[in-house]
This record gives sequence, structure tokens and C-alpha cells, in this order.
Amino acid sequence: MFRTTPRLLNCRITFFTRANCSLCDNAKAVVQSVKDKHNRQFEYTEINVMEPGQEKWKSAYEFDTPVIHVDNVNVRQTTTEALKLMHRFKAEEVMGLMDQAEKS
Repeated sequence: MFRTTPRLLNCRITFFTRANCSLCDNAKAVVQSVKDKHNRQFEYTEINVMEPGQEKWKSAYEFDTPVIHVDNVNVRQTTTEALKLMHRFKAEEVMGLMDQAEKS
């Protein structure tokens, strides 16, 4: 039987969310499917934009969650200039951004 191995860990996904957000729940399922069904590995961080200390992200995404930033792991921290997807997206779109980030 042929087994695939996970791709190298070259991406970071930062997931911007908020409480009681059904779009966020759906988007989390998409990101999880990229990891589970498509055998892609990545660092993952989740940020609730409404929590204290997240004012920068609240001002950027309060009315736009869910948002994901996809960065190469060599980038020290994510910025608003990161590759991103917003609201509704598919696993193929996430993997496409991961491919872009891995090349940068």
C-alpha cells in the first residue's frame, strides 16, 4: 500500500475569529480538512479579535471574520500584508496560498 507523507512544515496559518461566528466555524473546518484530508502540515495560531490585547486585529478584522493569514514560517510574525483569505473559502484556495507562501 502506498502511503503519502506530510509535506514539510513551511507555512504558518493565523486564523482570526470571534465568538458566536458560524462562518468562523465553517472556515475552521476547511482549515482542519487541509491538515487531515489533504495531509498538509502547518503552524497554526488562532486569534479572537474581540479579546483584550488584540486591538490591532480588531480594528483590521472586527467586521470581516473569519480571516486567515498564510505566511512562510521564516516570516517572524504575520502582518496585514500577508497572503489572506476572508469569509468563505475552500480547501483548494487554502492550499494554493500555502504553495505561494512556501515559495516566498
